[in-house]
Amino acid sequence: MASSTAVPSSAANAPSLKGSGNVSTSNGMEDSVHSFKAADLVIELSQTHKAKPDLTNLVFGTVFSDHMLTIEWTSNGGWQKPHIKPFGNLSFHPACSAMHYAVQLFEGMKAYRDTDDKVRLFRPMLNMNRMAKSAERACLPAFDRAELVECIRRLVQVDREWVPQSDSASLYIRPTFLGTEPSLGVKKPSRALLYVILSPVGSYFSTGAKSVSLWADSKYIRAWRGGTGDCKMGGNYGASIYAQYEAVDYGCQQVLWLYGDDHQITEVGTMNMFLFWNNENGEEELATPPLDGIILPGITRQSILELTRKWGEFKVCERYLTMADLRCALEENRVKEMFGSGTACVVSPVGRILYQGENLHIPCQEGFPQLASRLMKELTDIQYGRTQSDWSVLV
Repeated sequence: MASSTAVPSSAANAPSLKGSGNVSTSNGMEDSVHSFKAADLVIELSQTHKAKPDLTNLVFGTVFSDHMLTIEWTSNGGWQKPHIKPFGNLSFHPACSAMHYAVQLFEGMKAYRDTDDKVRLFRPMLNMNRMAKSAERACLPAFDRAELVECIRRLVQVDREWVPQSDSASLYIRPTFLGTEPSLGVKKPSRALLYVILSPVGSYFSTGAKSVSLWADSKYIRAWRGGTGDCKMGGNYGASIYAQYEAVDYGCQQVLWLYGDDHQITEVGTMNMFLFWNNENGEEELATPPLDGIILPGITRQSILELTRKWGEFKVCERYLTMADLRCALEENRVKEMFGSGTACVVSPVGRILYQGENLHIPCQEGFPQLASRLMKELTDIQYGRTQSDWSVLV
């Protein structure tokens, strides 16, 4: 039998989390949340332990740790006590609203082990802020963001041995939020489940550190204004799989998502996009599309913008970029680098774009280009504790 223990909050060891546990509503006001509490956490430890995987052949997101976090909510009873329990299957009513109407969302974050054997999270409150925004858009209940971070921290503590002892691997953390309304009515759910699973991961792309190739075509649209492109919802990703396979048929690895008649560049596969170039005015500039409702506000994206603005070495701009802008800049030899950014890959350079039957070759030396390499190092130095930063939260 597994042991079930009510565990008090270890406030003395808790990380310092910037920002309150309140959720910002769409009108900008702060609503106090009657939420679950990490102090009420119940831990049921698994009596069996799975073998740890070989990191050299690890396929992203296919291996999972021994435990998971689950927190249930009902409109009548509110949030229930959070539970850490053995990893296992979930059971849902066949009319579950998440399965019929995609009332669901998720997050992606990581835990890293440093050279002193300490485990760290990277800017977890930014993930919680985004998750809270996605939950509001999905009509799912509000929650205390700091309390969820603490519950996740406790889960990682329980499965600490699953955090890889490697500076090229990490423990991927997948918070997931589902509407579990047992009804076929299209409505705000009266029941919900928030759960978190952990997965040790290596490189996201099979190419490793090599540049990726992109298929750019306006045939498919990832997101549109007024939609949910700025929220991390499963429907955004499931609907992109068909285009991804068409990109592979064209000999490319990912889709470069375009928007509008002027073919605005938006995102790279599941990543935010950056272009390092000399702009139309001859200025050295790092540019990325603005958060106008169709771009996901990535944590790595925000970190890159903050880092490079702090450097003060070149112009850093959130602006619209079109394929015509890129093509013209390539013809005039003004493009220095192009790369995607995200939690899974951190930074991924782009080497080639197939657009309107033409291969556009992006300057990309063997391995990582200079700026992408510098960003990769600075970010991973923080993540793995080699550089001290308040972005890194100890578990």
